[in-house]
Amino acid sequence: MSERVEALPAQTTAHESSTPISWRDYLELTKPRVVALMILTSVIGMLLAAPGVPGWEVLLYGNLGIALLAGAAAVVNHVVDQKIDTVMARTRKRPVATGKISPIDAILFATLLATIGMAVLMWQVNELTAWLTLASLVGYAGVYTLFLKRATPQNITIGGLAGAMPPLLGWTAVTGQVEGHALLLVLIIFAWTPPHFWALAIHRKEEYAKAGIPMLPVTHGNKYTELHILLYTFMLLAVSLLPFVTGMSGGIYLVGALALGLRFLHYAVRLLKGDDRRVALTTFKYSITYLMALFVVLLVDHFVFF
Repeated sequence: MSERVEALPAQTTAHESSTPISWRDYLELTKPRVVALMILTSVIGMLLAAPGVPGWEVLLYGNLGIALLAGAAAVVNHVVDQKIDTVMARTRKRPVATGKISPIDAILFATLLATIGMAVLMWQVNELTAWLTLASLVGYAGVYTLFLKRATPQNITIGGLAGAMPPLLGWTAVTGQVEGHALLLVLIIFAWTPPHFWALAIHRKEEYAKAGIPMLPVTHGNKYTELHILLYTFMLLAVSLLPFVTGMSGGIYLVGALALGLRFLHYAVRLLKGDDRRVALTTFKYSITYLMALFVVLLVDHFVFF
């Protein structure tokens, strides 16, 4: 953990920075795939918040504002993790890591995104959603990226709350208030986050160690992490049934949640038994499919029984 983070050779950075900057470089800073998954859960939160389909204004402006603030948080992450990104294979070609976009330009871009996002939410949606979204940005870009990520192997467990907020944000965009069923959606993502990221951390263990990030496999080993992935997956399965238990959903969701959750458990057991990096990567990929499918099934159930 004391290994010093070293940047890529100067000639590589110089070569990358000499390449003309395009809009795609700025788009990459916003982590569009991550934001897309967040917006999916936000949209589902909106559709579940009230009977019928929300007006197009809420769907458009609510998700636009949330996406802009989420993108701003992602840009800050690129800046804070600049040195770390240069030593990890999957991140070393990011625009800030290569020097293609300067940290100052990236921060200015993040500020612009956040300002526009807050304006959209404040003026076109409601103040509660605006402030909750801003709090999520601060939680991810500030508390998690600046502090927790480097301070504790429980970084994902604690910091996962910021990433679990989108369905609540979608819900409040429609209703203007925080309600129990919306918090259940947050709880599902919160329980999903550790097994999702720890599976990736096992696959990328050497890179995290080289970068000096105290991810759980680095500090406690694979077996300890795999056991915790299994335990959290059991917890996730239990939490995922709460919408049915509380009357928020019906039989379609129950069957879907059980099928998806048991499949997740299957991967977690395989990982614990085999301690295989390939299984860890497969588990990570399935976890993304799991979350998307779970929320889609919840949405289908909602409209079938509406």
